[in-house]
Amino acid sequence: MTRKNLKFMVAALAVAMTAGIFTGCAGKSTSETKQTGLSGSITASGSTALQPLADLASQKFTDKNPGATVSVQGGGSGTGLTQVSSGSSQIGNSDIYAKDKTGIDATALKDNKVCVIGFAAVTNKKANVTSLTKQQLIGIFTGKIKNWKEVGGADIKITIINRAKSSGTRATFIKYALDGKQEAAGLTEDSSGAVEKVVKQTDGAISYLALSYFADATKKEGLNVLKIDGVEATTANITTDKYKIWSYEHMYTKGESTGVTKAFLTYMLSDEMKASIVKLGYIPMADMKATRD
Repeated sequence: MTRKNLKFMVAALAVAMTAGIFTGCAGKSTSETKQTGLSGSITASGSTALQPLADLASQKFTDKNPGATVSVQGGGSGTGLTQVSSGSSQIGNSDIYAKDKTGIDATALKDNKVCVIGFAAVTNKKANVTSLTKQQLIGIFTGKIKNWKEVGGADIKITIINRAKSSGTRATFIKYALDGKQEAAGLTEDSSGAVEKVVKQTDGAISYLALSYFADATKKEGLNVLKIDGVEATTANITTDKYKIWSYEHMYTKGESTGVTKAFLTYMLSDEMKASIVKLGYIPMADMKATRD
């Protein structure tokens, strides 16, 4: 090998090594594109109806912001409002307005509406009923109608499955489905999963679930999802208020949000989350034609 060729090979090797160094730097830079500088931990607690969406949003948000942590907990709307008011949670998830919850100073909280959710009455299949008038529904839940045969169904005793008193789902159902009339005594379950299980296992049972719970269509098996006054609980009927049993999903903060809390709320309302909102059975705020105080 000549001296000239040796010099050429050494020069080529140096160029290759330099290129490798810069490539490595570029790769490192790319891997750090998720590092937004946002850091800190927050807790969002409350509504179990909103929890599936909040869980998914927290996963997607923290993937984009590895320095941030969003812990999502259930407990019911009342719990969420109480905890955000006390400062033990940064976000209180609720199916109801804070002003409608006894013992909560709504003036200290900021309302962030993130989507809409519908609710439906559900029965065990053996009840053999698929539609009720609103007055029949009220009669059943207040204990005046005690057998399904009284509303055209099977000769089976009606068993009412209530939700816990802290449940926003219960408060919404009482307000919009029962015109404020209180439910008669019955069994009480504290989660959607428990309601589904007990209604399916109990002949003649009736209760209510958020429509988002049926994003997994298999959960409808063994249940009748009731029409009310002949109106089905669909997105189209909810957005126009033709179907009345629905509510806003709120994420309350104590005063104006900052830091991770503010960024997470902004992400909840982003275009990126809209597809997830629809997929999980909720309705984006932008799709609503009707409004409600």
